[in-house]
Amino acid sequence: MTTLALARYFLRLGTTGFGGPIALVGYMQRNLVEERHWFTSDEFSRGLALAQISPGPLATQLALYLGWLRGGVRGATVAGAAFIAPSLAMVLFISALYVRYGALAWLRPAFGGVAAAVVGILARSAFKLAKMTLANDRLLWALAAVNAIGVLLLKQESLVVLVLSGVVLVVSRHRRYAGVAVAIAPVWLVGALAAPAALPQLAGLFGYFAVAGAAVFGSGLAIVPYLYHGVVEQRHWLTEPQFLDAIAVSMITPGPVVITVGFIGYLVAGIPGALVSALGVFLPVYLVVLVVAPHFERVRRNATVHLFVSGVTAGATGAIAGAAALLGTRVLTDVRAVAIAVVVILAIATRLRMPEPLAIAGAGVIGVVLW
Repeated sequence: MTTLALARYFLRLGTTGFGGPIALVGYMQRNLVEERHWFTSDEFSRGLALAQISPGPLATQLALYLGWLRGGVRGATVAGAAFIAPSLAMVLFISALYVRYGALAWLRPAFGGVAAAVVGILARSAFKLAKMTLANDRLLWALAAVNAIGVLLLKQESLVVLVLSGVVLVVSRHRRYAGVAVAIAPVWLVGALAAPAALPQLAGLFGYFAVAGAAVFGSGLAIVPYLYHGVVEQRHWLTEPQFLDAIAVSMITPGPVVITVGFIGYLVAGIPGALVSALGVFLPVYLVVLVVAPHFERVRRNATVHLFVSGVTAGATGAIAGAAALLGTRVLTDVRAVAIAVVVILAIATRLRMPEPLAIAGAGVIGVVLW
């Protein structure tokens, strides 16, 4: 198996891979391990473990690691670029159409239906993540709840509280850190519920989205609460309806969900803005793989690292739930919008198993009819 063959595979997966990070990981496992035997089960498991404990979207991290495993820096670069390029190209195309035709009167009702669908999908994603990552652990549920309440009250995600969620879990599970846990608990709670400090002054789109990319753990939707405050309320790059449309665009295109930053960048500064935003959000992911992969076995066996990541993941799950509730208060303002959100949840969560892109498109059609 050559680097070129791996690039061709990820180019195809980036073009046709719908369904979100878990589905993309499933495609890779079936195609690369079971069918083509390009990687052993142990190699794939190591890559998945690295993706789970590292910041960055899960599927992109895994693609980069598999590329690195077969071709070093060159392999990681080629695999990552091939995986990301198709969805970025689609987002650029949709962004151009959106800027050109988005103001048409008949499109606004469609986007109203799409916005309701996005809220429903966010709520469903938060529920699925909670079942998968929190299980019956009361402390993890508490960490998620504090982050959700913080997002609701502050209308933004606090990265300080997110990181402290990991610290809280580490110190609570190691008795020798009990004194530290008692000391930081008030800081953690106050940090979640008090007015946050201003975000650092970032140098434009690249700097902002590079920080955002480093804050994503697991599902790409974890970036939504962070982006909402910075993009809509603080920098005013997008209006709230445009932000919901950006999330929808990422869901109707294949590949990583965080490609939504390309849409945001395009609306702010055209094609250069989209490219710079995408580079910013994926660069931390790329660097983490290159730095951590050679030493991963040592990191993998570190129980403290796993506890920290579990705490941060619980916090991110709560933040997604908080963002869904916050956006729901803005979008689900009448019976029609609530009905669309409920129908979308049922369509993707029940036996219908409707793909999210199809559910969003259907919500847009229903929006035109109802409004």
